Amino acid sequence: MRERINLYLALIRWNRPAGWLLLLWPTLSALWIAAHGFPGWHLLVVFTLGTILMRSAGCCVNDVADREFDKHVKRTAERPVTSGRVSVREALVLGAALALLAFGLVLTTNETTIAWSFTALAIAIVYPYAKRFVSMPQAVLGVAFSFGIPMAFAAVQSRVPLLAWVLLLGNLFWVLAYDTEYAMVDRDDDLKIGMKTSAITLGRADVAVVMASYGAYLCIWCLALADRLPLAVLAVTAAAAAAQALWHFTMIRDRTHEGCFRAFRLNHWLGFTVFLGVVVGYASR
Repeated sequence: MRERINLYLALIRWNRPAGWLLLLWPTLSALWIAAHGFPGWHLLVVFTLGTILMRSAGCCVNDVADREFDKHVKRTAERPVTSGRVSVREALVLGAALALLAFGLVLTTNETTIAWSFTALAIAIVYPYAKRFVSMPQAVLGVAFSFGIPMAFAAVQSRVPLLAWVLLLGNLFWVLAYDTEYAMVDRDDDLKIGMKTSAITLGRADVAVVMASYGAYLCIWCLALADRLPLAVLAVTAAAAAAQALWHFTMIRDRTHEGCFRAFRLNHWLGFTVFLGVVVGYASR
């Protein structure tokens, strides 16, 4: 039993919290923005646990969808489903159970959030298969990983205003940046197996597009929040986040596997920086 539990924990990447932190920080930022400050413990718990559960469920679906491809990629060949230690049925049952738990949390909010949750689930299921047909599947992932933003507004305001979609657009550029860094790690293997990724599509423009995407993310969020946060707080937050993006450039410019993977893993700190700026900004108003 202990061995099975360890395999299930490996399947949902329990030992790699950076994955769900990348989803959590923009979602919590949206909660604070929608509520003009602290959103209350109920919504904070619902969206924190819901983010962890849905990311875990997404890992199950992703590993089932990619199991034949992952066999040919050194970094993923030993994943539980790919290696056969966890069956496809087990992975799908676990993923469905986690998604149902997340839906149970959504049921404690309101009808608007419940309605949008079905769209979020559909996008999460579609993404793993987009890599077969879309030359920039990271854009699809960007929508999936950013959908906590409109759901946060729905939970607080019972509607999804234009601001939520602007923030989603900005966050999509951040996802494009860090997931392209991730794709750069596996580019050689993905070329051999015919997988489509932004790192392959962009070619030698990959680093430039990653940095431009960081810039677009920060610019869109700063413009969207310019009349909602004190300018001093916004400026310090943007400067700190931009400094991290420049640090990432030093890690990815040579396109080494180690540097690109390290840059990807550290991205959650950039998201935390923006979240902290939002929290401080509303607290100081």
